[in-house]
Amino acid sequence: MSSRSEIASAHRVVVKIGSSSLTGADGHLDLTALRALVDVLAARRAAGGQVVLVTSGAIAAGIGPLGLASRPRDLATAQATASVGQGMLVARYTEAFAGHGLRVGQVLLTAEDTVRRGHYRNAQRSLERLLDLGVVPIVNENDAVATDEIRFGDNDRLAALVSHLVRADAMVLLTDVDGLYDGPPSRPGTRRIAEVRSPADIEGVEVTGRGSAVGTGGMLTKLESVSIATGTGIPVVLTQAQNAAAALAGEAVGTWFAATGKRTTRRRLWLAHAARTRGRLVLDDGAVKAVQGGRASLLPAGVTAVEGGVR
Repeated sequence: MSSRSEIASAHRVVVKIGSSSLTGADGHLDLTALRALVDVLAARRAAGGQVVLVTSGAIAAGIGPLGLASRPRDLATAQATASVGQGMLVARYTEAFAGHGLRVGQVLLTAEDTVRRGHYRNAQRSLERLLDLGVVPIVNENDAVATDEIRFGDNDRLAALVSHLVRADAMVLLTDVDGLYDGPPSRPGTRRIAEVRSPADIEGVEVTGRGSAVGTGGMLTKLESVSIATGTGIPVVLTQAQNAAAALAGEAVGTWFAATGKRTTRRRLWLAHAARTRGRLVLDDGAVKAVQGGRASLLPAGVTAVEGGVR
């Protein structure tokens, strides 16, 4: 039977940390929190494991230096803030990992990079080569150029897709709450759910999609990310950033989600969770009758495969 020990024994782990866990109330990076996370990940590397870090925080890191009162609402200012913040964020990670003798490599992605098959394969090869070279990949959404049409919207889904890209053995989601609760954590009487072995275990659980003031993902996006990962054979731990070391050690912190599905090929993962269909299907009266009445397939005769969908 699967258990938390899968996390402790995992060779390749994707760790995602949210903006609220890396940013102080003043909008600046919390360097103490960042260095504490790096210490944990470096220890994992020293023990022989491989780590891919999916980090939020670029926009949040740019808020303070630009003198903004809060997270920008308009796209242009958000992109500019991300451009300023991303450099700061990676510089701090580079410095912190260098203290452990480790190199990092920045990988910026948009949803378009996972939608297009060629881009998807390029991202896969890049990440694999970085890991082969002993580099810690630092992955983030490319907020400086991403538009609404090509955004993930949060880094939770990105973490799940990256887990597929690198064939991770486990995924750890670090946030500002210590796990999944059976209701709003602020409500008296709610309790933390320690284990989830199937979707039935969290039926009726009340969650919201709203994130923090500096982030975009709430608990709903995290559960969607968990579903993508566990559905294709990757166990997940969801917990707060302060519990990172304990989570990676397989201790009983946060919420552990058992893998519910089997691993499949990267192409099938891409088709199921990254690809977006485009185009339209036009049927004449005869074709409609054949499909509805005769249950016939029209694919060989009337459908031509195109990139991203059918025509």
